[in-house]
Amino acid sequence: MKSIKKLFYSEIIIFVLIFSYFLISFKYDLARVYFLILAILGLTFLILGIILTIKAKKEKGNLRIFLMISGISAIAPFLGTILHNLFYGLAIAFQNFKFFFEALHVTFFIISLIVAPILFIIGILGTIIEFNKNSN
Repeated sequence: MKSIKKLFYSEIIIFVLIFSYFLISFKYDLARVYFLILAILGLTFLILGIILTIKAKKEKGNLRIFLMISGISAIAPFLGTILHNLFYGLAIAFQNFKFFFEALHVTFFIISLIVAPILFIIGILGTIIEFNKNSN
């Protein structure tokens, strides 16, 4: 349980750092320097999400559900971005199926930028509530 808490709180810290990158406006030169840091944070967020999802399988009840939501929603932006770009490229390459591929690339874009962060916040709140229930 202690390792899961460390993973979970590390995910929260990285999420806040990534989110704050997009809220703070930088001069162009600084944005390029900080982008490398953002890429490292994003990769770390993905890896921690995978580990958290695997470790969450051992838990029971609502804690397992909320940990799984947190872990999967940390993985979703990476996969959603790859699929978004793949379907965008396919929409350009195959004009006959353009409408279908454009619908898919927009769907995965929305999942990456809107749905996954909202689910991560829901997972955070639920997991913190379950941690507090279990500690009493």
